[in-house]
Amino acid sequence: MNQPFIKQEKIRFQHVDYAGIVFYPRFLEMLNCLVEDWFEEALERPFSKMHETNGIPTVDLKVQFKKAVRLGEILTKKLWVKHLGGASILCGFSFDDEQGTTCLEGEVTLVNVAFNDDRNDIKAAPFSEEMKARIIKYESK
Repeated sequence: MNQPFIKQEKIRFQHVDYAGIVFYPRFLEMLNCLVEDWFEEALERPFSKMHETNGIPTVDLKVQFKKAVRLGEILTKKLWVKHLGGASILCGFSFDDEQGTTCLEGEVTLVNVAFNDDRNDIKAAPFSEEMKARIIKYESK
């Protein structure tokens, strides 16, 4: 397997509920940050530039919550490619605690889209060969 894209995140007060554990929608925000960082740092396609002419929306998401995560813990977030289509990417992801226990895992499907100037017409758009070559470096076998 190729190496996954990896980032760490410290759980802060903004992430937790009254019980001091991560409120589940915050995990989805953390996942979106991981995807955004992957596109900017590894694929050289920052969202700040990409969203001027196109986008990469999430069209399917499967999540399994395995273990509660508490304020102050550090998560290791991993993302890898399970399948690269013409205009879509199926990625696997996991968030592990400091002991290596998986707290969250799942799959996310992203679709490369293009839109017109008023953003009313949004259509799937194939990845360039250059972008496919960057993405495939994170494919798991």
